[in-house]
Amino acid sequence: SPTALRMAAGLALLVLLAACVVAPAEEPLVNVCMDAKHHKTQPGPEGDLHDQCAPWKDNACCTANTSSEAHKDQSKLYNFNWNHCGLMPAKCKRHFIQDTCLYECSPNLGPWIDQAEGGWRRERVLHVPLCQEDCEEWWEDCKDFVTCKENWHKGWNWATGTNRCPWGSLCRPFSQVFPHPKDLCEKIWSNSYKYTTERRGGGRCIQMWFDPAQGNPNVAVAKFYAWKKRSPSAPVGTATPGTDQAARALPPLPLLLPVVLVVVLGEAGDWGSHGWGPL
Repeated sequence: SPTALRMAAGLALLVLLAACVVAPAEEPLVNVCMDAKHHKTQPGPEGDLHDQCAPWKDNACCTANTSSEAHKDQSKLYNFNWNHCGLMPAKCKRHFIQDTCLYECSPNLGPWIDQAEGGWRRERVLHVPLCQEDCEEWWEDCKDFVTCKENWHKGWNWATGTNRCPWGSLCRPFSQVFPHPKDLCEKIWSNSYKYTTERRGGGRCIQMWFDPAQGNPNVAVAKFYAWKKRSPSAPVGTATPGTDQAARALPPLPLLLPVVLVVVLGEAGDWGSHGWGPL
């Protein structure tokens, strides 16, 4: 009967509305890969990521081959040579390897993906808030190494096919080229990173180093900053809401009930006459 059909349609609408509130759509800035030279189009499991890239093996934007190349002195990824001013010490190099692994493998950099200036990639990351410990340990382990450039993104001499110091430049200690940890983290890759005083485990900064056995802490960080990007006026200390923008745009379910009931019941009279009893 028309009444029965109306009731069935109303119940279906109630179920649909409840689903929208309880299970919001996935945040588009979370769990994504940037459009760059070696990145996969979608993150996913990679069972055999090499050495320092291994923490991302359960969900990665890099392949096993990319992770292996990230560990080489003369990598085929970008033909970049760490040893442009002499042999880079192992304790320093491990930070650059970890930096490369984060860049190539992490699916948690979505809130900071920006358009690149052109060339070999369409997107890059900009102002990723790096945890204070990660930045300071990087600087401490590299401060005695020497380099001829402050910005390693551009300005090299590529005449031989690999990066060499520009003509007339001098090799100087890191501690002179980058007087403070902030200088290293923000200047070396054209502001890809932002130095912060946020600490590891606080959910407000990206970690280059983490123990995969404890889970990936950057997942929660990406969710927080994705929400902040949608809600720029929210206080920094505010907890990330569990619903997305579309779900928050819906009126609360109790306010929708009268509307649905009008649609359902229409001309049917009171509830009891249909054997429903009180709702």
